[in-house]
Amino acid sequence: MKAVDLNSDMGEGFGPWTIGDGVDEAIMPLISSANIATGFHAGDPNIMRRTVELAIQHGVGIGAHPGFRDLVGFGRRHINAPATEQINDMLYQLGALREFARLNGVCLQHIKPHGALYMHLARDEQAAHEFVETLHRLDPELLLFCMDGSATWRAAQELGHPVVREFYADRDYDNSGSIVFIRRVKALDSQEVAAKVLRACREGKVRTVEGDDIDIAFDSICIHSDTPGALALVEATRAALDAAGIAIRAPR
Repeated sequence: MKAVDLNSDMGEGFGPWTIGDGVDEAIMPLISSANIATGFHAGDPNIMRRTVELAIQHGVGIGAHPGFRDLVGFGRRHINAPATEQINDMLYQLGALREFARLNGVCLQHIKPHGALYMHLARDEQAAHEFVETLHRLDPELLLFCMDGSATWRAAQELGHPVVREFYADRDYDNSGSIVFIRRVKALDSQEVAAKVLRACREGKVRTVEGDDIDIAFDSICIHSDTPGALALVEATRAALDAAGIAIRAPR
């Protein structure tokens, strides 16, 4: 692998409250794509505008990061609602961020559902197909971040919608190739995370929680900004990739 995208979730505060270590300004120069919270799981209009402007300042690709309507649970609790209702919520959030991007003379690069919504779409064939079909009608060029082999990915392949497959540096995988979803992430060793990423880039392999190695295909590496010690994780990963001669750049 000669080049890879490095993405992180940004703008995940609300009013005077911050999530995680509050390190968006330090992380932004190190990444190539930013997933900006759009108000339902985190974020508000003021934070959205500031985060868009920060991304533009550092030449980072801007993506909408819509979640379930769950500020209290940070979008990590599943909400049982019809697919159409979920999609309408995502379109509402996408439109909000698009206006802040348009205000600053740029276009959105991508969309990436957040948390429990991301995992729901990865499993639910009907919801994933309806979401991707709607997105393709709205903007057939807007990149969709998802996991390789997920229901979202399969729907995009069927409908011809462009995707960016993700590798989760700060999450564990199981033997099915899915990430192990947890609500509270513990602090991780930055060098271990960097080594995990470098191995995935060089060998296309990741060690699962069951202790086996599985193949992993991806175009972008994700490190969540709310993971404890996120800045150290991003710094170590960026340094390892730079030292290996693997360029960091947005998908387009």
